[in-house]
Amino acid sequence: MIKAPEPGLYRTTAAYPGQEEAIPANVLVYVGARDNGTPFVVRPGQNRRNRWFWGEPVIVLRSMSWTETLKRLPAQGFYSLPEDLTISGGGRWLKNAIVQLGYNGEGRGILFVAEDHDKETRNVLVFSDKGMLIDDKLLARLTWAPILPVRGDDATG
Repeated sequence: MIKAPEPGLYRTTAAYPGQEEAIPANVLVYVGARDNGTPFVVRPGQNRRNRWFWGEPVIVLRSMSWTETLKRLPAQGFYSLPEDLTISGGGRWLKNAIVQLGYNGEGRGILFVAEDHDKETRNVLVFSDKGMLIDDKLLARLTWAPILPVRGDDATG
């Protein structure tokens, strides 16, 4: 068995040999491992709330040389901005603003800024479904913002 990359998100820089149509160059992929340890790669399935979700079918990783061409990406989730960010058309997002990091199908980072809606009755932040594409330099400088995930019946409010 090959030594696979760490599980997580990657951008391909070369097509997967023998699976060029399924896994071309310059796309977002997830690398993981089955319960038995078999490494796999998969393209995104669904996008909900600015996050990609994955599913079958997956492709078993057999090419170690190809895995070395992958570009590791930060996890989807919440971060703070390392600097003010000027928005095209006017306006700006301030340093330390809470943002949600997502990706497009090409594995390029997209930021969605947290909004506090004054008509919202619950004490929640809202993230638009329209974000701003960012370059890899800014992507690398984002600071993780640990937000407590609350599921289903555990939610308050």
